[in-house]
Amino acid sequence: MEVNYTRPHARQTVVLQQVSKIKYIDIVLFNGFALPKVAALVEIFQKANALSAPERDLTRYEVSLLSASGGRIASSSSVFVWTESVESHRHANTLHTLFIAGGAGAHHACRDERLNVWLRRAYPRSEIVHPIAEGRLVLEAAGLLSRYKGPLQNEHLAHQPRTLRPHGGGPSALRTSLSIVEEDLGADLARQVAESIAPNQGTPFDSLSWAASISQVSEKIMASARWLDANVNRPISIDDAAQVAAMSERNFLRRFKNEIGMTPSDYLLHARLNLSCRMLVESCLPVDKIARRCGIGSGGHLAKLFRKYFSTTPTEYRLRRQATLDAS
Repeated sequence: MEVNYTRPHARQTVVLQQVSKIKYIDIVLFNGFALPKVAALVEIFQKANALSAPERDLTRYEVSLLSASGGRIASSSSVFVWTESVESHRHANTLHTLFIAGGAGAHHACRDERLNVWLRRAYPRSEIVHPIAEGRLVLEAAGLLSRYKGPLQNEHLAHQPRTLRPHGGGPSALRTSLSIVEEDLGADLARQVAESIAPNQGTPFDSLSWAASISQVSEKIMASARWLDANVNRPISIDDAAQVAAMSERNFLRRFKNEIGMTPSDYLLHARLNLSCRMLVESCLPVDKIARRCGIGSGGHLAKLFRKYFSTTPTEYRLRRQATLDAS
């Protein structure tokens, strides 16, 4: 955040106070990174910002997605996100928290010398350095070790959902993020954040809206994506979405794909599938009724989409997810 020194001194003081309370969270990505954990990390800090919004004097989090060369990066699930080049990262000289994504692409990222050099430079300024799964290989390729946050001491967060608990070797990235929030904003708010994200873990397309919100997406395209999310249950035409963005249909299609990484039709389909996944787990409604409420039409059509995208049926997905929740 820039400080305008031409403004009155009192205003400068307020701006400087706000700057001092920003905590920078950097997440290193690479082609083929695993999206769900990264999406959950971003969601934690976004929700912490939202829940603490009325209190202007509290810590705020600024999350940056980085890659060796910057630009669009493809996740292992073919969802694109926009990243900033590590070499041009504007907060490179500020103390920050550093996460390194996991995913099959980590093996190739290990050989990226630009990334290795930047990690060695950023490491001394990183209060926490937390690789996620295969991200450990990227860190080791740079000759560096993990630097974790200390374990949570409060019992109410120690009993958080199993999806947020560590699985050996060190704390999970989600647990580390929650401990940061607890330290900065208090135990009650950290618990609210933990409880709000737990039900969404494991939903195949749960991170689509997240991908749009953290990419460098224009306000008009972002508004159209949110409109699509809000209207998945009814028939929608591309022209409707283009009108929300105040663009011609041709320009809208081009801009949406360039900025979001997929066509509006694909985005809408994924959003409908995501909603159907949630309703299968969170309700007892029959498959056919869920399909109609998600704008998919019929249970038979929903079953075809599930077999195509998830290699399973809606009923099998429901039973498997409920069994996982019961076990946790």
